[in-house]
Amino acid sequence: MTILLSTLNARYTHASLGLRYLQANMGDLQDVTHLQEFVIGARTTDMAEKLLQSKPHIIGFGVYIWNVEETTKLVALLKRVAPEVVIVLGGPEVSYESGEQNIVQLADYLITGWGDVTFPQLCKQILHGPKPLMKIHAGVQPPLAELTMPYSLYSDEDIKNRTLYVEASRGCPFKCEFCLSALDKTAWPYDLDLFLGELETLHARGARLFKFVDRTFNLNIKSSLKIMQFFLDKLEAHPEDPVYAHFEVVPDHLPDALKEGIKKFPAGTLQFEIGIQSFNPEVQTLVSRKQNNEKAAENIRWLCENSHAHLHVDLIAGLPGEDVASFARGFDRLLELGPHEIQFGILKRLRGTPIIRHTQEYGLVFDPYPPYTILATDRIDFNEMQQLVRFARYWDLIANSGRFAHTLPLILRESPFANFMRLSNWLYATTDATNRIALERLAVLVRQWLVLEGMDEEVAAEVVRSDYAGQANTKLKTQAIHKAEQTVLQRQARHMAVG
Repeated sequence: MTILLSTLNARYTHASLGLRYLQANMGDLQDVTHLQEFVIGARTTDMAEKLLQSKPHIIGFGVYIWNVEETTKLVALLKRVAPEVVIVLGGPEVSYESGEQNIVQLADYLITGWGDVTFPQLCKQILHGPKPLMKIHAGVQPPLAELTMPYSLYSDEDIKNRTLYVEASRGCPFKCEFCLSALDKTAWPYDLDLFLGELETLHARGARLFKFVDRTFNLNIKSSLKIMQFFLDKLEAHPEDPVYAHFEVVPDHLPDALKEGIKKFPAGTLQFEIGIQSFNPEVQTLVSRKQNNEKAAENIRWLCENSHAHLHVDLIAGLPGEDVASFARGFDRLLELGPHEIQFGILKRLRGTPIIRHTQEYGLVFDPYPPYTILATDRIDFNEMQQLVRFARYWDLIANSGRFAHTLPLILRESPFANFMRLSNWLYATTDATNRIALERLAVLVRQWLVLEGMDEEVAAEVVRSDYAGQANTKLKTQAIHKAEQTVLQRQARHMAVG
């Protein structure tokens, strides 16, 4: 009797926290429950062969927006070659609008919402009876104190090679309509002392890279300070072997006590994910996003000027009520604040999110296939939206990559969004591509663009050459933070090798 828990992760370095929660809470079935993770892009037949090697009775799949298409193919294949294996689905992608999904029709059972309690119960019924009559089961949401934390199930291999995902709380009190957390009633905290005890054990095992999945890390400042102090204590005790922590923070809630703690983190040890999404108050109201824009801007500027934290700040194009001009103003405003990376995202219609209530009034047109990206609105037509999509890709290649530190200000100048959009349109017209552009070719193209804009050819070549040679990269926090992540992973590997 074997139960497998499986999913297709976006990258090998991602370890599924959700699957480990399920395994940790399997009770009497834990000894016969095993993990089998894959990475998107793997051959369907290879994955099916590996899953069936242990002759499982039940396979539970975690289904997400990024893996639903490949998981559907995998489930279809499994049902052809091993129809006796019971397939149970769970995860955010199949928890809503499930009746219309092919993968749900193929599977035997579906658990919507939380699966920590419901999945083991369903497995017991499948294995020992009485056989469940209903295909779809609404997940029971227990008090967090009743759940077993999963961190002991991170293997030595996980610690050696992967980012470790952790959560001090679940849920979110905010109602931003483009996010699945809008359906939560509040945020639920774990027992903080127990949680920090788990982090202590992970650290003792060699873990140094921790990524918090909490939606609102700085919602409860007392808890935030206690968690940050845990990492500061480790940094003080072992400055030669530093930890690295990644948090998602609310931009307009940064009291002085939290700032004092943030200032103590040395470079390369702290990253903040900050969601601005839009600076347009009317758009924010439409999508139920409460945000003090002035306070948020003030806090981002403070973090840039007074801390070593790496800032990754998000904007979303295609929100209802926002046109290109409004988005451009927000982009320029955010750029002026100086974050290390601006993640330029395009709105996606996550299943179950309330954003669809604006579909008719604001002419929202979404791609019917994952990841359900916005194609047009009443303010942004399809052609303009495609230009924004290409802008986002080129922005990653040129700005967020950190490879053009000296060149980027010469591209952006006094009108950053407008000037980069012109470069983006020219790059696409010249290359007919947004992917697989070699760095050498990109450097040549950027140099050509500067010359077309009136710069002396020798000057343009020298500026691009200085970046391309890497003279600027060592000064960039963007590059430093990526290097820090790799360094921490290497350090974890050394710890495990010694152990």
